[in-house]
Amino acid sequence: MYNFNHERFQIIVQANRLARVCLEEGLRYAVKRKTFGKRLIEHGVIRNKIAHMARNVESTHAMLESVTYQMTTMSPDEARKKLGGPIALLKSQASQTFELCAREAAQILGGLAYTRGGQGEKVERLNREVRAYAIPGGSEEIMLDLAVKMAIKEAIKRQAKL
Repeated sequence: MYNFNHERFQIIVQANRLARVCLEEGLRYAVKRKTFGKRLIEHGVIRNKIAHMARNVESTHAMLESVTYQMTTMSPDEARKKLGGPIALLKSQASQTFELCAREAAQILGGLAYTRGGQGEKVERLNREVRAYAIPGGSEEIMLDLAVKMAIKEAIKRQAKL
């Protein structure tokens, strides 16, 4: 059980970085590809996709920074006791963010996102591998349940009003 937080932490870092790669690839393509006489980035629906991707990547990264700080400033025993819930929440957030970004980048790249080479190569590979980040270390449903159980346990211990 002691290794789960570190295992999950590594999955979180990788998932968020790969989500950012999807965002970067989608944005790069949207800036240069033209449809109907204008660049993709000039279409509101594409900007909306990019905005949602960026919002999720940046909020996940901010939560990651917070958890990282806590992990480095707490004693290992204190971190084991207090960070299981937040890390579980973050793992769910990171895998969902990666999945959203892979899907939206594929939508932006269109058919290129389904070819194993060329401009869409990264997005194709990441879209294929995205589920491999959601399941190891605990599925999203298990992570969310664990986080809630730990929060309730802590609230009861502190005699907080629920």
